Amino acid sequence: MVRLTREPIDLTALQGVAPADGALALFVGVVRSDNAGRGVLYLEYEAYEEMALQELESIAAQARAHWPVSDVRIAHRLGRMEIGEASVAVAVASPHRDEAFEACRFAIDTLKKSVPIWKKEFYVDGAVWLEGPGGCGHEAHIA
Repeated sequence: MVRLTREPIDLTALQGVAPADGALALFVGVVRSDNAGRGVLYLEYEAYEEMALQELESIAAQARAHWPVSDVRIAHRLGRMEIGEASVAVAVASPHRDEAFEACRFAIDTLKKSVPIWKKEFYVDGAVWLEGPGGCGHEAHIA
């Protein structure tokens, strides 16, 4: 299951496990109040939604193909988010913890590098789009 949502991420819905699973690795990225020494008021995410969903599905499939995991679930918020809200979540269920951790790390790291989702941070003195898929790069321009 992968999804983009404008509603709060339902972390409980991401936590499904099969009877043979002995591990569930859950990563939750939250909106922080500071980035590179600047106070963040809130942020917004935008996406090329059709392509983003395809890429998220591909990441989940790659994780399932590379590690013996039973499920990979990814959810990413779009729109405005306040400090402390979950912006992205990855859950990986597996019979063993090492594989769950590794696949979860792969999924979030790959998502940040390749999925066409962009982040705009809002500060007291302006706003900045962060460049690169996942909004994890350098400042692109100041609005």
